[in-house]
Amino acid sequence: MKVSLIVAVAENGVIGKDNDLIWDLPKDMRFFKETTMGHHVIMGRKNFESIPERFRPLPNRTNLVISRQIDYQAEGCVVLNSLEAALKVAQENGDPEPFIIGGGQIYKLALSNNLVDKIYLTKVHYSFEGDTFFPELSAEWKEISRVDHQADEKNIYNFSFITYAKGK
Repeated sequence: MKVSLIVAVAENGVIGKDNDLIWDLPKDMRFFKETTMGHHVIMGRKNFESIPERFRPLPNRTNLVISRQIDYQAEGCVVLNSLEAALKVAQENGDPEPFIIGGGQIYKLALSNNLVDKIYLTKVHYSFEGDTFFPELSAEWKEISRVDHQADEKNIYNFSFITYAKGK
């Protein structure tokens, strides 16, 4: 099983503010949906609660929510108390590529515990004010692909889809 992480990050490392996304990039939302469709998506409780109610649980994906609250319930989701437990569920269910989708604490935990094999990172070429940040990647992560997108009438910021893998 290959564990992937998917995230959108501003130039200054910001990924959110007040438990919400800051930017609206329809191409990135479509990329996220197409990339994670049919897989397990692993997220923290706050990240789950930040998803608008009409979109949760994320359809056509097994939603795994990590919470330290023993009695936490999320309709249509599997609630677990650790990232490792969530990865075990994905493995037991035969998912070849579960996705860690946030938020900030979950990203930090996954990267610091060396649980991630691949990163799909949307770099938004703008700096935003925020209160949640993506950890800086260590030198072991190597860019393996990049697709740059210019702003247009629906996507008001330039952005790039960048894929990273651990260097050999």
